[in-house]
Amino acid sequence: MTSAHTEPLWQPDEERIASAAVTRFQSWAAERHGAPAEGGYPALHSWSVDELESFWQAVAEWFDIRFSTPYERVLGDRSMPGAEWFPGASLNYAEHALRAATERPHDPALLHVDETHEPRPISWAELRRQVGSLAAELRALGVRPGDRVSGYLPNIPEAVTALLATAAVGAVWTSCAPDFGARSVLDRFQQVEPVVLFTVDGYRYGGKEHDRRETVAELRAELPTLRAVVHIPLLGTEPPEGALAWADLTSADVEPVFEQVPFSHPLWVLYSSGTTGLPKAIVQSQGGILIEHLKQLGLHCDLGPRDVFFWYTSTGWMMWNFLVSGLLTGTTVVIYDGSPGYPDTGAQWRVAERTGATLYGTSAAYVMACAKADVHPARDFDLSAIKCVATTGSPLPPDGFRWLHDEVREDLWIASVSGGTDVCSCFAGAVPTLPVHIGELQAAGLGTDLQSWDPSGKPLVGEVGELVVTNPMPSMPIHFWNDPDGSRYRDSYFEMFPGVWRHGDWITITDHGSVVIHGRSDSTLNRQGVRMGSADIYEAVERLPEIRESLVIGLEEPDGGYWMPLFVHLADGATLDEALIDRIKRTIRTELSPRHVPDDIIEVPAVPHTLTGKRIEVPVKRLLQGTPMSKAVNPGSVDNVGLLAFYEKLARDRAK
Repeated sequence: MTSAHTEPLWQPDEERIASAAVTRFQSWAAERHGAPAEGGYPALHSWSVDELESFWQAVAEWFDIRFSTPYERVLGDRSMPGAEWFPGASLNYAEHALRAATERPHDPALLHVDETHEPRPISWAELRRQVGSLAAELRALGVRPGDRVSGYLPNIPEAVTALLATAAVGAVWTSCAPDFGARSVLDRFQQVEPVVLFTVDGYRYGGKEHDRRETVAELRAELPTLRAVVHIPLLGTEPPEGALAWADLTSADVEPVFEQVPFSHPLWVLYSSGTTGLPKAIVQSQGGILIEHLKQLGLHCDLGPRDVFFWYTSTGWMMWNFLVSGLLTGTTVVIYDGSPGYPDTGAQWRVAERTGATLYGTSAAYVMACAKADVHPARDFDLSAIKCVATTGSPLPPDGFRWLHDEVREDLWIASVSGGTDVCSCFAGAVPTLPVHIGELQAAGLGTDLQSWDPSGKPLVGEVGELVVTNPMPSMPIHFWNDPDGSRYRDSYFEMFPGVWRHGDWITITDHGSVVIHGRSDSTLNRQGVRMGSADIYEAVERLPEIRESLVIGLEEPDGGYWMPLFVHLADGATLDEALIDRIKRTIRTELSPRHVPDDIIEVPAVPHTLTGKRIEVPVKRLLQGTPMSKAVNPGSVDNVGLLAFYEKLARDRAK
């Protein structure tokens, strides 16, 4: 698992390295905070984890974080969970997100794009005005610091305004995308008891209108804590009885008032996928997100006022929150509301072209879909503005790296990144000054003490181990909602290695500091003591043109045996005959491991996913072990719950 002697796919030139913000930050921090002046990124990273307080103090100063009351020290308590960051400090996230309005009021803060792919700009001054008006109206409705404000909204500018107005008041934002059904939304919102609900009447996706008024009525009926419902007429309908009109709340010209809150004051609630029970309601802080996102976007993504930041996402995924934080660096943020593949598979590249995106983020699945659909981005679109294409959601396979290099541009910074909703950030990924090796994330993030551990807690290099973080990060959850004794939080991350964050991914850290992600460790394929991540199987199998998508499960059986089926969703016109089965097995045997050749290859009509697009492995494993559907999976978290009946029936048939 090393590639120290292989040629990198991409290498930044001296000019790019010199101009990168992280290079300038290192020189500045060397003068003022004792950072190493030489040694480039590896030396800076070592210092950032060895001298955690000096590093985060430097970040706060470099980005000119405005503390309305000063902090007593950087890290009051470094224990995990329970780290105390910047005690004594007060600030406001929204105030920092709107700072560019003072210097560049008429530049675009947002570019709103729908399925027509025509960008509509919203200036910094206009965004600030709307936030000021809405924040005043929220206060008039009685919304106070700590109250929860919810959005059942697509990725539209109104969602950004609502989040920032909520943060300006010191209230706590939470959102779901309107393709979530009522039960899925209630599983999330009922936990946090919102006092205001922002809704749309419907949304457009794939060229069609989807009316959500009945769902909204159900949400209103099942959320008794609501004091107000705000109607956004995306499809042009009038507000339902008792709802407030968006336009009425955002028409005033009011200077925003930014509530100054403690660094650890809650900013928003994000949710885990909730595939096996109620989603975890993950609470992150105003200060923690502010400083983590400034570091991640300003240093790792190298974003600044001249950039345009486009990431395909929905409001139900942490990447939407991350995208909105692009405003912190003065960057123009692209808000795209629509299908990723409408009117054709190349849709996202068209949006990148028309917005002049300099950093374009998407999913690894979309990249591979483009490769299979014979999309040619560089041939068909002007992508000259793009400096970086970033991917997340699942590991980008080696073929994905090659395809981006060949089909977008040879001189392209490809950033495969990996993190989690749990920290709303990246553990490893983009570094503008380091080379890119095929199949590898460039490096661990600054201030992130990322390691790979064996089961006894021994650090590993060049071998597969558990992804752990051995020092706190500012954006780690301050707590889970409705977890008064913290037991659910501790069980989620700190049970295996007390005091050390264990994320649940298998990783390899190479001898040159890059990172390889192998998939979830709780669905690891362990045959005869040889462990392999499911992502490795998917990368190999889905290179075959006949395979649209796959799902692999490793099942420990009561008699000590181990059953490993591979479920395949075939491309149109393909047939799972003996020849294809043989090719699949041969591919896995020769490219991965003869021990991980599946015992059975089974055709399925489609692969089930969470609502944020991740393959559902653990619930399927539980179904195959005979766990009843009601206990194996939360149906509201699945994109097509009907697909699970196949696995339930298969378990019954095998038990006969």
